[in-house]
Amino acid sequence: MDTKKLYRSSTDKMLGGVCGGLAKYFGVDPTIVRLVFVLMLALGGHGFLVYLILWIVVPLEPFISPFDVKPIDPPVSPNEPKS
Repeated sequence: MDTKKLYRSSTDKMLGGVCGGLAKYFGVDPTIVRLVFVLMLALGGHGFLVYLILWIVVPLEPFISPFDVKPIDPPVSPNEPKS
């Protein structure tokens, strides 16, 4: 069972990575999430407060070193004998 976790994005971020992380979690474009926050800010000022709380509460996406990734075995030709 693969569980999804909410993280702030470390790659797709403009300020704190909150919108990028929410977009990845919900599978939508980050621009849509950013527009929602701007609309929330313009329509009542709650966008900034929600963003700030999420920035504090949601952890940053863990960094995966390229050295920690297991290399993929090269494909074997069907005509090539196995050793």
